[in-house]
Amino acid sequence: MTVTMAARLSTGIKQATAAGFDAIVLDLMLPDGDGLDLCRQLRAEGNTTPILCLTARADVSERVRGLDAGADDYLRKPFAIAELRARIRALARRRGQAPPTLLAAGWVRIDFAARRLDRRGHEIPLTGREWSVLEALAARAGRIVSRTELLESIWHDSSPASSDSFDVILSRLRRKLGTREEGCAIRTVRGEGFVFELRV
Repeated sequence: MTVTMAARLSTGIKQATAAGFDAIVLDLMLPDGDGLDLCRQLRAEGNTTPILCLTARADVSERVRGLDAGADDYLRKPFAIAELRARIRALARRRGQAPPTLLAAGWVRIDFAARRLDRRGHEIPLTGREWSVLEALAARAGRIVSRTELLESIWHDSSPASSDSFDVILSRLRRKLGTREEGCAIRTVRGEGFVFELRV
């Protein structure tokens, strides 16, 4: 891996916008500001580079705050370097299967760069985890993506707890997308996985 470093929020913003990267590892405790501010700014500017947040805080609310700000993954300090490397590789692989920048079908319009979903003229808010699932499925629209693949790329494990969490996220995402007749939907292929389908 080739690494570019920035020790402060101000230089981090310059580095992240000046060149293309496969992944960004972002410490939330920066000397001149909150790392989540950088995350939000990058997403607002349309930067879709996968972001892995590092934090010493263990509470769930902190992780949720980061995912909702646009982060793709979280790693709690202290951590093993081997796990950090594995998560960076996983994020870089997912970047190679990027969703389209803009998708419009029927009454649905999805701007992946701005992370904005509109249905019937109204913006429908999605959480960071919901965006991750939608992006993974939309990147392979029309093809089956297995539950295991989604769990390992987004949750990083396939435990029963993660599988239950996935079911909740998928159910919420389906409600927010609406029906295939409205524009798009996620179809279950029993025993194989899920297919993101667009109305032709």
